Amino acid sequence: MKKLMLATAAAALAAGGAMADVKVGMITTLSGGGASLGIDTRDGFMLAMEGANRDDVEVVIEDDQRKPDIAVQLADKMIQSEKVDVLTGIVWSNLAMAVVPAATAQGLFYLSTNAAPAQLAGKGCNANYFSVSYQNDNLHEGAGAYATQAGFKNTFILAPNYPAGIDSLTGFKRFYEGDLAGEVYTKLGQTDYAAEIAQIRASGADSVFFFLPGGMGISFLKQYADSGVDLPVVGPAFSFDQGILQAVGEAAVGVKNSSTWSKDLDNEANAAFVAAFQQKYDRLPSIYAAQGYDTANLLLSAIDKADVNDDAAFAAALKEADFASVRGEFSFAANNHPIQNVYVREVIKEGDVFTNKIVGTALEDHANAYVDECKM
Repeated sequence: MKKLMLATAAAALAAGGAMADVKVGMITTLSGGGASLGIDTRDGFMLAMEGANRDDVEVVIEDDQRKPDIAVQLADKMIQSEKVDVLTGIVWSNLAMAVVPAATAQGLFYLSTNAAPAQLAGKGCNANYFSVSYQNDNLHEGAGAYATQAGFKNTFILAPNYPAGIDSLTGFKRFYEGDLAGEVYTKLGQTDYAAEIAQIRASGADSVFFFLPGGMGISFLKQYADSGVDLPVVGPAFSFDQGILQAVGEAAVGVKNSSTWSKDLDNEANAAFVAAFQQKYDRLPSIYAAQGYDTANLLLSAIDKADVNDDAAFAAALKEADFASVRGEFSFAANNHPIQNVYVREVIKEGDVFTNKIVGTALEDHANAYVDECKM
């Protein structure tokens, strides 16, 4: 396993070899299936760190290989040997469930760049746990709201059988007012969807909603396009995001998807982020990169206001969310999950590049369904 240790702005030299004031452990997926999601998370986070030119933060980065047992081992090592103050970076909800409760129980702060399962938003909430991305249901709630707005009456829905997949269909159904032509949970990591597409064809559906992140979504969309089933498709940003679209190609053009972020969001912070990311990495950023970038900037804003060793003060500084989010208006609900808009995007082609543009807003100033269950 390769280990990458990064100190922002040559911290060791700038501080004369002194230890950083705050040490951050990033556990994310950098190899195997889903690696592009973790790479974007890392690159967005480090872009903000390097841009801030700080000498008081050190970031240690490890590859979880999308395996819960590896993530737990890495978290234990970071907490016990590396003595990190903050953990972040996990993409997948099953890995988050394996790591976050134990980390916060030991007094660490965990800032989620992506995974935000319902279990950690409701009764399992914690004052040291902040989801900077969303709550898992949110984008799917937006897709359900859009499906209702679009007049769909009989939607077939499918997702992988793991915490985020369950949250996705729960979220969609919460804001969708029509009937269901079918509801299917697939295997996590599945790549052959012939059986599911056959079910869709025979179901009498008038539309399809799916949540299949990473390579799963690429496989499904290509097979769906080749199948001849001609029903409108709706999904969350995860299945229509920047890295995925290039692999899917023309099959995705015109598809509507829900997202809390888009490269064309009109605010100063987002314009600067998109330009800086393209310049450094020679590609357009994804939602994972945007969330990583926001997480780093939130962390830096809290470091400027409070000592990370003072749990109450540092949590209060994080809760203020005193940073310029690439999403524009941003604040935390009582359970430390964002209040933000969920947009409707359409897949388009700009020159030779497939990307998204915002065409509407599905939900405004939206929090999550679990706030009242959280007792902190």
